[in-house]
Amino acid sequence: MSTAVASLTADLEIECPRCHQPATERLYGPCAACRADLRAKLQGEQSDLQVAEYEPKMNVTPNAVASKE
Repeated sequence: MSTAVASLTADLEIECPRCHQPATERLYGPCAACRADLRAKLQGEQSDLQVAEYEPKMNVTPNAVASKE
């Protein structure tokens, strides 16, 4: 494995930007405990959306060439 790839896959010793506790994470950001807390607080319920069926506007009149028979 090259040095660049090894440095991307290695864990980082960081301070969590949210709780300011030391953490070992692959990427910089909130620690695992803070991520779980955020998911619990911010996760919403999925709801079924009722979308109205598309109905084209009827205010358009056909041109004379198209309606010529």
